[in-house]
Amino acid sequence: MNTDIAIIGAGPYGLSLAAHLREKGVDFRIFGRPMAFWRDHVPDELRLKAEGFAMNLFDPKQRFTLRQFCAERGYPYAHIGVPIPAHVFREYGEAFQKAHVPRIQTDRVTGLSRTADGFALELENGGRVTARRVVMAIGIGDFAHVPPAMHSLPPERVSHTFDETTFTRFAGRRVAVIGAGSSAVDTACFLHEVGAETFICTRRPRIWINHPPRTLPPLKLLLTRIRKPLSGLGTGWRSRMACDLPDVFHMLPSRLRLRITRGHLGPAAGWVTGQVVREKVPIRLNLDLQRASMRQQAIHLEFLETSTGKTREMDVDHVFLGTGVQVDVTRIPFVDPALAHAIQTEGSMPVLSRHFESSVPGLYFIGPLAAGSFGPLLRFAYGARFAARRLSARLRRQTAAVRQPRSQPAFAQ
Repeated sequence: MNTDIAIIGAGPYGLSLAAHLREKGVDFRIFGRPMAFWRDHVPDELRLKAEGFAMNLFDPKQRFTLRQFCAERGYPYAHIGVPIPAHVFREYGEAFQKAHVPRIQTDRVTGLSRTADGFALELENGGRVTARRVVMAIGIGDFAHVPPAMHSLPPERVSHTFDETTFTRFAGRRVAVIGAGSSAVDTACFLHEVGAETFICTRRPRIWINHPPRTLPPLKLLLTRIRKPLSGLGTGWRSRMACDLPDVFHMLPSRLRLRITRGHLGPAAGWVTGQVVREKVPIRLNLDLQRASMRQQAIHLEFLETSTGKTREMDVDHVFLGTGVQVDVTRIPFVDPALAHAIQTEGSMPVLSRHFESSVPGLYFIGPLAAGSFGPLLRFAYGARFAARRLSARLRRQTAAVRQPRSQPAFAQ
């Protein structure tokens, strides 16, 4: 074996777990470019919806906080009410990696398969690594959803909101943004600001945009916090329970778990970009995309107006898809098909034990791929603390049991 544990992914979840394993003296290797998704798929100036206190990565002593980082770099920060730019969060993650996970292999994993006593990882540099256990901390980068109606269009004329981090090339062009969630609203805002003629089309009857924070008198603030308590996922008792009771969520029937995971904290957009879109970007509601085709040099879109049953048509130069993600184990590009088939799933997400282990012994999932088992908490960076603590303790105990002399029984797990 080259290593006992291989962590695939170096975002908030992978880095937080690696920091905990390093502190516990557990043998591991971590693969991936630090904060790669945030560098390659998120505009630098995007103001994030999560509050500052909910965006920490987690070292075991919880000393390397976003608040400390912002103070050292001179970035504005507040626990609540000051939206953090995406580039600040990315820089914070990169600094966390240098401080707590100094040894990292930035080569991309291109293959993962089972061996007789563990797993084999193929790397983009041609190397091969074997590991007894593998932790998948890959995030959502592989799961962008593209509606079937868009498949026939030239790829250079269609972008998912994951695909672009700068928008100046769209100045003066007519651009449709399809979707109603935060990524659609954010993208429409950036397109408007560079001078694109942009508008939003959504099949929903409305678009939800969060309100700016308000300063409340102490008594009213207390009553508001009782009625809608604060949590790392926002306000409200459902969000608070999702943060505080992931083990209770794990015990719920699978159908209920999946419905809550997919439905809670869905489409609401952040207030910074939302204010611009509400005031300056046309929003066309109740439009369900039916077909898309090329007519000469334009993209011809056909919608069904669900409120009237009529057909609406329009021509544009480019389409942005704010159509979210569909997390699916079979869509992970580097996983061997035989291994993917062996992973038991519910709603295309892996079924996990309370220690994040899948039906394939030694294969673990954390982050959004674990949300079907542990709830909305695992869809957000705030869940990295729970995952890192729980899984690092499990892996350390397993490592200690393997190292014991054969004459001594291992402690019960």
